[in-house]
Amino acid sequence: MATLKVPERLGKYPITGVVGRGAMGIVFKGYDPVIKRPVAIKTIRKELLEDDEASLPSSAAQVPQANDTLSSRFQREAQAAGALSHPGIVSVYEYGEDAHYAFIAMEFVEGNNLRDYIANGTTFDEQDTVSIMSQLLDALHYAHSATVWHRDIKPANIMVMSNGRIKLTDFGIARLENADRTRTNVIMGTPGYIAPELYLGGKVDHRLDIFAAGVLFYQLLARKSPFRGGPEAIMHDVCYHDPEPASAVDPAHRWPQYDAIVARAITKAPADRYQSAAEFRSAILDAYAQPVANTISEATIVTHRKRQVADPDPGTPSLPKTFSVSSSSAPPPTGWSSVVLAGVEVEIAKYVGPVAKVLVRRAAKEHKDLESLVGALMPAIDDLQERSAFARAVLGKPMTTPRAAPRVAEGTALTAASAGTRPGDALTPAELERATRLLIGYIGPIGKVVAKRAAAAGTSRREFFAAVANHFDSDASRERFMREVGFVEV
Repeated sequence: MATLKVPERLGKYPITGVVGRGAMGIVFKGYDPVIKRPVAIKTIRKELLEDDEASLPSSAAQVPQANDTLSSRFQREAQAAGALSHPGIVSVYEYGEDAHYAFIAMEFVEGNNLRDYIANGTTFDEQDTVSIMSQLLDALHYAHSATVWHRDIKPANIMVMSNGRIKLTDFGIARLENADRTRTNVIMGTPGYIAPELYLGGKVDHRLDIFAAGVLFYQLLARKSPFRGGPEAIMHDVCYHDPEPASAVDPAHRWPQYDAIVARAITKAPADRYQSAAEFRSAILDAYAQPVANTISEATIVTHRKRQVADPDPGTPSLPKTFSVSSSSAPPPTGWSSVVLAGVEVEIAKYVGPVAKVLVRRAAKEHKDLESLVGALMPAIDDLQERSAFARAVLGKPMTTPRAAPRVAEGTALTAASAGTRPGDALTPAELERATRLLIGYIGPIGKVVAKRAAAAGTSRREFFAAVANHFDSDASRERFMREVGFVEV
């Protein structure tokens, strides 16, 4: 049987699990046998580094200091973060390479990133909001003082530890002030947090982090991002449009005393912003006018954990939860390694979101070799190129003939729960729209794809809901969904 290329160890670190996917590759959980501590190991496959370098013009390849290949970015992350020692920044221990991977070993942080909290519907009170910003800006001031700019400040790169402290992670596109390695005409960062000067080709310095931190502050205050829509709409608004004050957007109209502070942080011209993270932090603390906590509240963390248990697949996609080889959770289907399935889940989660674990575990019950498993999973990915990328990532080669999607288990019957409709009736556009909306609420954004594919496969209500029924993680959720759309399982 073919095996997924999940290493048993990287350098001196035995691999004990799969954490998720980072900006450039898989993140493993490992163990340092010398210091006897867990570590997070961010990896990127050597072939990707080589492909990236090969894609550069030959003249550029001769001048590596002028390029920004994946290899140079990855090594620069280790260089930038490894030089920093601050309680609010994830520590980097080592950069290494083996035959298949380049990797960075770093501090393993127990907790969730801030994006998970926001996706889970967490509303931060004033004390927590000020604490998050105070901790973040303190870490940024330290990094800027060391001439390191992060360049990708966003909720996904801010870890919330179990003790309420935050840590800034992923200096993958950080720029050292004394090393010009940014490729011309390439914009790096995340839309909505990218500063106007990056879009407009202006002078770039540490103040782009001030802008991104201001966007985050607005998001925490207003419960919405200041710049929304597609990439083009976001770019236009970032460069030419000032958003409404955060207190006006917030349904509760909270805390207008911060509106002017946010407006200055996200103003278009860098010269008009706060000129340092410390200055930005002082303005927030002056407006708060109370002692600031150095952690977010325990109540907020506990509420987030309860919501995770009640709704493990929030509507907004986030990184997969940690897949631990030694986990005490339900064992993998017979004949499968936990590490192999975890790796497959991480790869397909890139395209289908939180439903990945459900899809992989169900397919693994019927398919006992890796190629067959990949073939069964490929129809869950809508885009043909993404299917090929998924197959290549797992098998090391493309696979062009996906098998049919898994069927509803035999013996499952669906009947109409409301008078006037029968299971064999044709599905109406109104029913499809309602089912799609409800499905997204249960399994996340992939629900739209699932509904579209199920509607294309059959025209009857029975066929549609039979196809949809495969995609629920629990019987209770499936039964509740069926009741809401007018069907029940018998």
